[in-house]
Amino acid sequence: MNKLRVGVIFGGRSGEHEISLNSASAIMGALDPDRYEVVQIGISREGRWLIGPGSHSRLIDATNGSQPVSRSESLAMLDPGEFHGSDESRPLDVVFPVLHGPYGEDGTVQGLLEMAGLPYVGAGVLGSAAGMDKIVMKKLFRAEGLPVPEYSWFLAKSIAADPDRVVKSIENTLGYPCFVKPANLGSSVGISKSTDRASLLASLEIAARYDRRIIVEQALPNVREIECSVMGNDEPMVSVPGEITYSREFYDYDAKYLDEEGTQMHIPAEVSDRCRRELQHLAKQAFLAIDCSGMARVDFFVDRETERVTVNEINTIPGFTRFSMYPKLWEASGVSFPKLVDRLVELAIRRRNERNSFSVEKYG
Repeated sequence: MNKLRVGVIFGGRSGEHEISLNSASAIMGALDPDRYEVVQIGISREGRWLIGPGSHSRLIDATNGSQPVSRSESLAMLDPGEFHGSDESRPLDVVFPVLHGPYGEDGTVQGLLEMAGLPYVGAGVLGSAAGMDKIVMKKLFRAEGLPVPEYSWFLAKSIAADPDRVVKSIENTLGYPCFVKPANLGSSVGISKSTDRASLLASLEIAARYDRRIIVEQALPNVREIECSVMGNDEPMVSVPGEITYSREFYDYDAKYLDEEGTQMHIPAEVSDRCRRELQHLAKQAFLAIDCSGMARVDFFVDRETERVTVNEINTIPGFTRFSMYPKLWEASGVSFPKLVDRLVELAIRRRNERNSFSVEKYG
């Protein structure tokens, strides 16, 4: 029996390039070599594509200060139909995109794979785009009746044209403290907490460097940060909840990736049975609200005294190292890392087969 050929896409142009390499390393290591043939597909920081053995190590070298990937090393013209690896007679059976942040988690690569007719792990174009855009995400959550923090959003050019007007609007509707975020970015890049007018002006300026649309959210007091992992297509399953604690003022980039001693995971989270059930229910509803598929991690705020739950956001390609919350929550729920990867591949193929079963009318 032929092995299933899995193309793992990693790297990418976003600021989460290095995190993607770490996630891809764990995933490729978890794919059973007796069942799968892994085809490495790397994307450099410059957007150049490398396919085949050694692509992962080449991008690691470039990240560690070696020469950037040159044009001569990469594909002269990208054609996803050519994703065949070393054996040109056998195309890929499925693709596993491990691209965190813009240019990979936002529907761009998913659209490319759709055009190539390749099944792939994770959310489709719509779910990926909606999950990346914090403004659209919040609107969809609200439309489905999910509890979200109060928020406002602004165009970066409106902020530049009249910052005082924007600040007054935020003060009148949200007040302090509040969080200012680029609408489309991951890993807390460009996010600031504002406690007064001066810090708010500075936060708006920072966020506007990263995106043309800025979201400002009310900072909820005295809350815990709880996360649930979701897996499935139309009938998703939800893991046990886990809690993130950290020593910094909020869960910023340094807390996520640099402060190993100050940031800790508590799995499962110590919450009441009622709160656990609500978290799992809302995680499933958030997943379905953006038409997600395959996998996602849903992040919540939980009031320390009342256990009132508020949905923060959904991540459609969460961190996937063996130490990341997404796989660790599934491990605590009885699904090992290798089995998790197996199921995600199966879900991708099942979704493609279901889509192919629909009738297509031809006109003209």
